[in-house]
Amino acid sequence: MIHDRLHAGKLLAEKLSSIIKGKNCLVLAIPRGGVIVGDEIARRLNLPLDVIISKKITPPTILNML
Repeated sequence: MIHDRLHAGKLLAEKLSSIIKGKNCLVLAIPRGGVIVGDEIARRLNLPLDVIISKKITPPTILNML
């Protein structure tokens, strides 16, 4: 069970550590919760962190598709 975003970042970092070994990587995080997770991953794996700012994507409605 994931307790909070920091815990999620720790668990993801553990899973990613063997995958990224020896590779030039960057952690990209999305605001509204993702930066906390991304920061934890970046700190634990000693990687640079950057933030992606995106526009909210609204799913199309049936009326817009007609």
